[in-house]
Amino acid sequence: MQGNPIVTSENRPVILVVDDTKTNLDLLVHLLSDLYEISVALDGESALEIAMSDLPDLILLDIMMPKMDGYETCRRLKMRAETRDIPVIFVTARRETSDEAEGFALGAVDYITKPISPPLVKARIKTHLQLKQAHDHAKFENVRLEEKVRQRTAELQETQLAIVRKLGRAAEFRDNETGLHVLRMSHYAQLLGAACGMSEAETILLLNASPLHDVGKIGIPDHILLKPGKLTEEEFLQIRNHPEIGAEIIGKEDSPLLKMAFQIAYTHHEKWNGSGYPRGLQGNDIPLVGRISAIADVFDAITSARPYKKAWPLEEALAWLQQESGRHFDPHLLHLFLAELPKILLIKERFSEIHS
Repeated sequence: MQGNPIVTSENRPVILVVDDTKTNLDLLVHLLSDLYEISVALDGESALEIAMSDLPDLILLDIMMPKMDGYETCRRLKMRAETRDIPVIFVTARRETSDEAEGFALGAVDYITKPISPPLVKARIKTHLQLKQAHDHAKFENVRLEEKVRQRTAELQETQLAIVRKLGRAAEFRDNETGLHVLRMSHYAQLLGAACGMSEAETILLLNASPLHDVGKIGIPDHILLKPGKLTEEEFLQIRNHPEIGAEIIGKEDSPLLKMAFQIAYTHHEKWNGSGYPRGLQGNDIPLVGRISAIADVFDAITSARPYKKAWPLEEALAWLQQESGRHFDPHLLHLFLAELPKILLIKERFSEIHS
């Protein structure tokens, strides 16, 4: 049986009174209706229905009831996310310590023994409603603060990402006036990362970290970086310093984005056979993101025109890539890259010079 609210008044706490004896219900309703909005239930099942639909602020719950006693009713209330925080006060004729212990173990906040003392009932209810109000306020503030932290974190991440992108393009503008190389190679890298089994979150990091692969070029003098003719051996050695300069610029940070960018900047010129630089790493000792970036970077470099060179025809570029499988490039990754060639060419067309 489900009872309708006896008293309705806005902004007043709602008390659900549960007792299978109508006399007891009438007594509590009469005692509390001047202060609170009251709902009543004659059994545990009805109490659960009312609690789920009306979400009272506090429940006065009899223990000795047919079908479903107060203990079981309380247990079910505490199992449900919607009702587990509603304070439950047992109202019972039982006076044994073991009975109280069982009720508290189930999540009840207090015990009131029958015959009830009206001042005591009012005082206990007032105290627990104040405690619930404080708990609800703290919970609301926690949710609000968590949301502010999430928003702030998202803002900081977006700011960091914008800086990373601009820094990557700043480096690229030094020897490629359009800056489209970083866009193409980062999308190639993301595609290859997905093809080799990286998670979506990892490939997004790869997309956003790979534009920093050549950030170390910021530290290379213009007369070397922009030289139209052939570099001397000393000048070429200076160019080879840019992975270490890039790693130093990025630094060893806790940010997953910058950690990946550090690896890419430092290792994208390593070669599968150990003949690369700066450390001469070999095979799987080269981080995966470095091996991926090497393929994406070189493919775009040889198939794109620069002020000092023409673009290679696609057939020549593909033949050379295959020739370098197992030497410059990870053979498994290169196989995956070539398998994705139709998508690669779509990316190349999307970020072509004519669209800049």
